[in-house]
Amino acid sequence: MDNISLITVFSLSGLNEITNYAVVIFFSTLLCYCLILTINCALILTIVLDKSLHEPMYILLCCLCINGIYGTTGFYPKFLLDLLSSSHVISYNGCLMQAFVMFSFACSDLSILSVMAYDRYLAICRPLRYHRYMNKLRLSLLVCFSWLIPFSFHAVLITLTSRLTLCSAQIQRLYCVNWVIVLLACPTNNTTPSSIVVYITVLVYVFHGLLIIWSYIYLVRTCRGSIENRKKFMQTCVPHLTCMLTFMSTVVFDIMYMHFGSKNIAQSLKNLISMVFMIISPIMNPLIYGFKLTKIGLYLLVFYTVM
Repeated sequence: MDNISLITVFSLSGLNEITNYAVVIFFSTLLCYCLILTINCALILTIVLDKSLHEPMYILLCCLCINGIYGTTGFYPKFLLDLLSSSHVISYNGCLMQAFVMFSFACSDLSILSVMAYDRYLAICRPLRYHRYMNKLRLSLLVCFSWLIPFSFHAVLITLTSRLTLCSAQIQRLYCVNWVIVLLACPTNNTTPSSIVVYITVLVYVFHGLLIIWSYIYLVRTCRGSIENRKKFMQTCVPHLTCMLTFMSTVVFDIMYMHFGSKNIAQSLKNLISMVFMIISPIMNPLIYGFKLTKIGLYLLVFYTVM
């Protein structure tokens, strides 16, 4: 990636207004990051070590936790270092890498949640064909596509962004995202290829959303007439639905603000908005499933007792 602009370092101006509270925020953030790592790693180890949990639903949950660790690691270590530093800068290549991680983390989460919705649809609405359709090969392919599709899309986006000539090095956020870097491009740049890739990405993930809606329409219709199916729905679908709505609301809120938000909003509120989806989703996903699914809950209880 050769940047044809002269900018080699970005300034993260979103950190300028929190320097007076840097120590308090540092320890709060460190605690939050340690909590995310602990609960996600505990759930991953529980699923990996117990062979009775080697079922599609739990494997997908494990993937969701791995993705949560991946995404938060792209943000928290750099943010913690910035809180201890007087200069809040990030290299050009480091910024592109962080933007790649943020985008691929968010899109992979939605892809995995879509596969989980499809899995619940098969388990409840097509129980006799479940093992035929959700076999090891198909599950492996679905998991691979859940990561490969967002990785591929954003690899193309980052490559196109790296070719832009930039006229500013000020990023008014706590971390880098592709859209903000594109906004720093000089007016002479042609951003049409980037826009095309973005529109294709949006269409792909609108399709993901429609798949989830379609799955739940059939799930609700199937579960209405059976007490056993209603029990399955409450035990496995409600946690998934809660995780999905939590994730979607935080991400959509951040995207809407990034594209249409007022510039007059206080920087502290901007920082809070940009951090919400990096805090809530990685913490809520394992906790919701840990409390709701009996198998997971019992193993996590034993794990924390031993620890």
